[in-house]
Amino acid sequence: MPALDAIAERAAAHRLMVMGHCAVEPGDGLPEGFATLVLLGPAEPGFWPHVTAEPEFSDGHADPLDRWSRRVIGRLACALGGKARFPFGGPPHAPFLPWAQRSGRAWSSPVGMLVHDVAGLMVSYRGAIALRDALPPAPPKPSPCKSCAEKPCLNACPVGALGRADGYDTAACHGFLDTRTGMDCMNAGCAVRRACPLSQSYGRISAQSSYHMSLFHP
Repeated sequence: MPALDAIAERAAAHRLMVMGHCAVEPGDGLPEGFATLVLLGPAEPGFWPHVTAEPEFSDGHADPLDRWSRRVIGRLACALGGKARFPFGGPPHAPFLPWAQRSGRAWSSPVGMLVHDVAGLMVSYRGAIALRDALPPAPPKPSPCKSCAEKPCLNACPVGALGRADGYDTAACHGFLDTRTGMDCMNAGCAVRRACPLSQSYGRISAQSSYHMSLFHP
């Protein structure tokens, strides 16, 4: 069974990083015999220039990022004797949010979105690898939001669509993105995600955020 650092080394060759790991639980939708889930996401800086130079981004077919993820993470899983799972392609959808929170490296933020200990509110998962052997759990630690005194995410949305007591106002968000002022979020990424101090130190470039925003708000 490869150690976690060996898995990280294999992933790094594809500009992916281990974003956390957790024990498999009943209800995770995995076959019997698997004990650990290793979550993979973009290693920044450098992920977007790497992935957009891959064949999927020049073959003219739809969903290049998802197809790249299937190819690369699928092969990694096979090499490790595991099974790949992805946050797309459902239903049924793999429960990535619970997996992330069980990893001890991601938490619910004050605005409701997931916050990661490295990626902040820019956290995303390209896939996970289920392994048959158990890995020791990560040492517990508190959410970074607890020590964030300013909490700039709470006031970053120009239309107050996030951080509301009644949840995410999708209509206000999408309506704003249709305006000229909303092009800042479309071109550079969600203002709330960018406001997080951890997001700012993560190194994700605007071109990547713009790609995801174009899928979120076609």
